[in-house]
Amino acid sequence: MTEASSRNGADQPTHRYTAELAQRIETAWQARWDAEGTFDAPNPAGALSDGFEAVADRPHLFVMDMFPYPSGAGLHVGHPLGYIGTDVYARFKRMCGFNVLYTLGYDAFGLPAEQHAIATGVHPRVNTEQNVANMRRQLHRLGLSHDRRRSIATTDEDYYRWTQWIFLQIFNSWYDSESGRARPISELEAQFASAERATPNGMPWAEMSSVQRRELIDQHRLAYLSEAPVNWCPGLGTILANEEVTAEGRSDIGNYPVFKRNMRQWVMRITSYADRLLDDLDRLDWPEPIKIMQRNWIGRSEGARVRFPSPAGAIEVFTTRPDTLFGATFMVLAPEHPLVKELTSERQRDEVQAYVRQAVSRTEVQRQEEGRDKTGVYLGTQATNPTTGQPIPIWVADYVLMGYGTGAIMAVPSGDQRDFEFARRFGLPIVATQMPPDDWFERHGIAPTVHCDTWPEAYIGEGRYVNSANESVSLDGDRTVSEAKAIINQWLEQHGHGMGTVTYKLRDWLFSRQRYWGEPFPIVYDETGLPIALPESQLPVTLPDLEDFKPQALEPDDDRTDPIPPLARATQWVEAELDLGDGPRHYRREINVMPQWAGSCWYELRYIDPVDDQAVVDPVNERYWMGPRQPGDTGGVDLYVGGVEHAVLHLLYARFWHKVLYDLGHVSSEEPFHRLFNQGYIQAHAYRDERGQTVEASEVVERDGRYFHGDSEVKREYGKMGKSLKNVVTPDEMYDSYGADTFRLYEMSMGPLDASRPWNTRDVVGMQRFLQRVWRLLIDEETGVTRVEDREVDAETLRVLHRTIDGVRADMDGLRFNTSIAKLIELTNHLMRSGSAPREVADPLVLMLAPLAPHLAEELWSRLGHETTLAHQLFPEADPAYLVDEQMEIGVSVNGKPRARVLVPAGADEAAHESAARADDRIATLLDGRPMRKVVVVPGRLVNFVVG
Repeated sequence: MTEASSRNGADQPTHRYTAELAQRIETAWQARWDAEGTFDAPNPAGALSDGFEAVADRPHLFVMDMFPYPSGAGLHVGHPLGYIGTDVYARFKRMCGFNVLYTLGYDAFGLPAEQHAIATGVHPRVNTEQNVANMRRQLHRLGLSHDRRRSIATTDEDYYRWTQWIFLQIFNSWYDSESGRARPISELEAQFASAERATPNGMPWAEMSSVQRRELIDQHRLAYLSEAPVNWCPGLGTILANEEVTAEGRSDIGNYPVFKRNMRQWVMRITSYADRLLDDLDRLDWPEPIKIMQRNWIGRSEGARVRFPSPAGAIEVFTTRPDTLFGATFMVLAPEHPLVKELTSERQRDEVQAYVRQAVSRTEVQRQEEGRDKTGVYLGTQATNPTTGQPIPIWVADYVLMGYGTGAIMAVPSGDQRDFEFARRFGLPIVATQMPPDDWFERHGIAPTVHCDTWPEAYIGEGRYVNSANESVSLDGDRTVSEAKAIINQWLEQHGHGMGTVTYKLRDWLFSRQRYWGEPFPIVYDETGLPIALPESQLPVTLPDLEDFKPQALEPDDDRTDPIPPLARATQWVEAELDLGDGPRHYRREINVMPQWAGSCWYELRYIDPVDDQAVVDPVNERYWMGPRQPGDTGGVDLYVGGVEHAVLHLLYARFWHKVLYDLGHVSSEEPFHRLFNQGYIQAHAYRDERGQTVEASEVVERDGRYFHGDSEVKREYGKMGKSLKNVVTPDEMYDSYGADTFRLYEMSMGPLDASRPWNTRDVVGMQRFLQRVWRLLIDEETGVTRVEDREVDAETLRVLHRTIDGVRADMDGLRFNTSIAKLIELTNHLMRSGSAPREVADPLVLMLAPLAPHLAEELWSRLGHETTLAHQLFPEADPAYLVDEQMEIGVSVNGKPRARVLVPAGADEAAHESAARADDRIATLLDGRPMRKVVVVPGRLVNFVVG
């Protein structure tokens, strides 16, 4: 395939496998793969179906990496770890006869590109496309076997046309709780029109105005407008997702303060799917820690909603312990609760307002810190405990969050430690509802008492109910918590004070961003101010060109001014004359954009059909690549690999979108990703001088166990590779110094794929030497001639070969690439001892190496006389005859007591077992002169002599 490399030094053979030769081999084979479409995976239907007949009877496999963001800094060696792993697996499966869909796209919208545009004046599209091109170059040089026809970027107008289309499917749907699925909004309208479903106020549908009808329908949509609490960052001029806010309550980008406030935003009704998102986790092949994280994020809780009468009407709370309701001695509202203002007395107004302003400037993490002193302000008004009829004070406190339950709690200080601390802090009453056991009092050194004045802390266990009765219901006495909850829930419903219910920590998904660089909403507004969906024929709604991408200039501490998104400045774009089916009319476009999550919610579907302009995905192709393989199967991508940092939000959002599309009949799979695998991370040493400043790691020299930067000693630390620690090593450096195959092999050899591992450039040479041994085994370094011999292979070499084949196949299937490399090294070392490789061994060795070091393997395969690529050659299969041991070890016992272990020929009969056992010197001594009563032989396991 390539010409010989030139001599590079007087002592180096002309045809040695060097970095220079590796690069020439690699770029040549990459060009050939591209030209021949080696990794193109045909679809059963549509534009990419050429060649499907040839693979129609083969099994198929869909392998994916998580979407990368095309950073301007490019890749460092930590980024490709997962990509190399999926490539090895995809190549292996192709060689096992699979039709493999494997490609990569780019999650290219988002705040970083916009911030770069603001700083440089370069349009984010220009910057993004440059970053994508650079990343494609770096990854292509790695030799990843992507179907390049399928690669997409979320910023492509042909792509985000379908992102907008999916938004419209969600907007034009409602969740039917009776059938447990999404249905078209037109079916809800038909139910109201036919009176099958009553309107909330009882007014007949026919008597409602068009605006009333629209308002009613908008209340049921899966995508809706709402006043929602958001993370508002004036310094960036946009709201932020929770993960974009640091624990200190500042923006991850720019370090600006972030405030909680209510704004009118687009919201996705993901909570309607909470139970399905929770239950279907059991059907997925995901790591259990990821499932636990999602379960905790969804946070399903069973309890009751209770209404407490107040001067502003009923205050509704959710509690998981309605059985403790008799002990509720005060109420606490979150600072963001809409009733705070209305319930605040005139006397308390200034103090409450000051407290609320201070509270909303803190993050939820800060407000929930363990051990933090409780703070709060009395509103000056009281509610009524429905079980006791007693007035209880209403407070506002920042330890109550608007994002959980209703944003209001009934405080039962005897049974909740936070409420207990709050009550002690402000002198509020504490009433016991359950009597702790005697050993609880003994542990605290106090006498048993139902009075809580001497209690040192809240009691959160179970116990005999006390102080829990009124004229119509009693919980007092010995009963379980579940029994007491059932009784009180029934009483609440009978008396109109509440009902048993289920709630979730999961909140509806805030879907608006006040940015420029994001997908525009396919929504306009008419004179009523109500949203109208654009027809599919008017998609995509493309971004207007702007020269000024910066949000409205605000002081970082200005938490009161509403944001004005950059799109508001594109007045000719915002104010649109459109014909939506009833003639040309004036409309106003939505000026918020979608969050970066939008494009990554469905990209697996576009990989399947990237050029289809009639549908988001052809149903035939989706069913082929993602459809259920058997009854009860969820369907979905066969292997999805990515970092644990996306364990919750991306995966949860993608599952939600996919389930809506499934309900509406657009896909056959219930879940987007059936199998999930989390790869580890590559970390690296960093070095700091005496001032604590990082220095370039590449310039540090080790001497006698100490580290020096120039003449100055520096301290070594260990952390994530990145620019801030000045310890970045780029793939380009590896390509230049060693070649892509050596780099690939080193990353796969460092440890299990799901484990983090330290990077050490000096260790890379070990994998280069292994590849040089493989090359030297098959190619004469002096002449470049192939050294493979057509000779008979000895039995020992055949055993080593077939055991290697068996082990490598199992390791590849199990993503244990480090151990498969170790087995290939052992086989190579065995062959090196004989000086050359017989063809019967050389071919399978090269084929086994191919998924890991594909360029070198292709070159060797070609030099071995094969004219076609090995990418689709069948992976070697072990001959079972060579997997059986020639000898096996068995135990020998006398009167049931183990005495020795001996070797017997594999497949030996019982007589041979007994003979081998008797031949052992120790056994012979033990048996000498003793009468033999019985000999028990278990072939392959043991011989037991029973003697007198």
